[in-house]
Amino acid sequence: MTDTPDSDDASSTTPRGGARRARRVPRSVVESRPAKTNGGRGKRRAPRKHTVAMVITATLLALAMSTAVSVVLIYNHWNGNLDVIDVSGQLEDRPDKKDVEGPQEPVNILVMGSDTREGAGNNIDGLTGDGERSDTTILLHLSANREFAYGISIPRDTMVDRPTCYAEDGSEIPGDDDTLWNVAFSVGGPACTIQQFEQLTDIRIDNYVVLDFQGFREMVDSLDGVEVCIPEEIYDPEHQITLEEGTREVMGEEALSYVRVRYTVGDGSDPHRIRRQQAFMASMINKAISAGMLVRPDRMVSFLNAVTDSLQTDFENIGQLADIGRSFQGIGLDRIKFVTTPWEPYPADPNRIQWTTQVGGLWDLVLNDQPLSEEFAEDSISAADDVEGSDSPSEPSATDGGGGNGGGRGDEGLSQDERAAAGLCT
Repeated sequence: MTDTPDSDDASSTTPRGGARRARRVPRSVVESRPAKTNGGRGKRRAPRKHTVAMVITATLLALAMSTAVSVVLIYNHWNGNLDVIDVSGQLEDRPDKKDVEGPQEPVNILVMGSDTREGAGNNIDGLTGDGERSDTTILLHLSANREFAYGISIPRDTMVDRPTCYAEDGSEIPGDDDTLWNVAFSVGGPACTIQQFEQLTDIRIDNYVVLDFQGFREMVDSLDGVEVCIPEEIYDPEHQITLEEGTREVMGEEALSYVRVRYTVGDGSDPHRIRRQQAFMASMINKAISAGMLVRPDRMVSFLNAVTDSLQTDFENIGQLADIGRSFQGIGLDRIKFVTTPWEPYPADPNRIQWTTQVGGLWDLVLNDQPLSEEFAEDSISAADDVEGSDSPSEPSATDGGGGNGGGRGDEGLSQDERAAAGLCT
C-alpha cells in the first residue's frame, strides 16, 4: 500500500505489520517553509553553488572592468606625455622608399639627443642662452623580416653641405657648405636634420625621436642601471665629471656623465666618444631584453613613464612606439649592432672629420634592407658584447637556433686597440 500525503503535519498512518513511518512531504511544500535557525532542530542550509558562482563572476567582472579602465587611463597618460610634432610639412624633395621583400616594411628612425638646458633636469652645468643642438644623431634601421637591426651614428663634427631647410611657417633656412653636421639642428630643429640626412643619403626617414638629458637619466634609472666597464678613473673638472674605474652598473647622473665625457678619456675625439655611447646603448638594450623589460608590465610601465615625458616625436601614440620595442625582443642580441659612418680627418681642420667614400656602401645596405656586410660588421659593437671586452661567448640568440657567433666578438667587433682608443675596457 502506498502512502498518500494529505496534509502538512507530521502525522502518519501505520502500515500493515510495521512500525510508524514518516509521511513523505512534497518538495514544493518543503521549499516553501521558512529556513530553520540555529535554535531550531535542523542545520543551517549551505548557500547554493550557483549563488557563489554569481558572486565570483561579478567580482571578476568588476576587476576586469577596473583593470581595463586603469589600462586606458595609463595609456592616455602616456600619450598625453608625448610631445607629438609632425614635421613632414617642413620636408621637401623627399626620396622614395625602395620596395623590399619581407612580411613587414623596414623602418628607419632618426634618433637625436638634444642638449637643451631648458626644462626640468636639463640644466646640468649652468649653461644658458646657448640654443639647442643635437650632439647625438643615430639612424636606427629595423629590417623588414625583423631578424636584424643596426644603428648608424653620425659624429657631430662631420663636415657636410647642408641643404635648404624650412621653418614651421614655411620660410626658408638657407643652406651652407662645409658646415658641421649638428648645426642643422641648431638652425632648424629635427626637421632640418631630417632634411639634411635625406638629401645626403637618399634614405627616407619614417619617424624621428628627440630625447633630452632628463629623459636619458630616467630611462637608465627605470632599468635599475646599465653595466659599463671604465678602464681607469675619469676626471673632467671643466664639465664636473668624475668616474671611478671598474665594472659596475651606473645610474642616471653617472650614466649621463659617462656618455658625455670626451677630452679626458681615450684619444678625446668625438668619434671615439661615440664608441662609448654605442657600447652604452648596446649594454642598455642587453639589460632591457635580458631582464625581460619588454614583456614585464611593471618594468615597462616604469620605462614608458620615463621615456614618454621627455620625448619629441612624430609617432602618433605610445602603441606605435611599443610595437617597435616588441620587434627587438625576438631579434637576438648578436643581431643588434652599432656602427659609425666611415670617416677621415677633414683636410682644412684636423679637429673636424669628413665621410670617406665607403659611406656610400653603408647607405646602400640600408636602402636595400641588408644586414651589415663584413667590412662594417668587423667595426661594430653588438648588444651581445661583454662590456669588459672579453671574447668569452654569451648565450646564443633565439633567432640563431643555437648557432651564429653568439655573444662576445668572435670574428666581428672592435679590436683591443680600437677599444682602448675609445676608452673601453679590453
